[in-house]
Amino acid sequence: MLWMSWLVALTASSCGPAEERNEAALARARALMVEEQLASRGVEDARTLAAMRKVPRHLFVPPAVLDQAYDDHPLPIGHGQTISQPYIVAFMTEALGLRGGETVLEVGTGSGYQAAVLAEIAARVYTIEIVAPLAEEARGACAGWATPTSTCGPGTATSAGRKRRPSTRSWSLPPPLACRSRSRSSCATEAD
Repeated sequence: MLWMSWLVALTASSCGPAEERNEAALARARALMVEEQLASRGVEDARTLAAMRKVPRHLFVPPAVLDQAYDDHPLPIGHGQTISQPYIVAFMTEALGLRGGETVLEVGTGSGYQAAVLAEIAARVYTIEIVAPLAEEARGACAGWATPTSTCGPGTATSAGRKRRPSTRSWSLPPPLACRSRSRSSCATEAD
């Protein structure tokens, strides 16, 4: 999808009155991502596809890789972590079978992109990140995008579980990963 990188790079480099054109071009790149990378590969859930069309992935990637925001591969987000490729985000979202009333706990916020996608469908999303600098960066991205029913902050699954009611949908961590981080605490606050 080299042409998609070129399209995003071209639109990201413009400024001034062209900003509206930039947003339109980024929206087109996002729509193409959904059709060519997700729907064509079997992602069928209408809610998932709508969320992926709506959430601007380019707001969750560092400026150095902005031109690749809608490409079909993971991107570095710092601290040795990556934002998952769009197909994986859509696949995991669809696999949860969300219908709109669920509470979701996401462990490993990363850039906050998956949480923003989930927040478009679920009633509540709690997301925690053990890498404090990443959590703060994601909190900024979440503040600019996430709904009032989503919470983004540093911590662990263990610390979040003590402060929040159980989720109705979540991904599981293998026990050694969950136990390794018990000494950290969550500072996520509810936004509603």
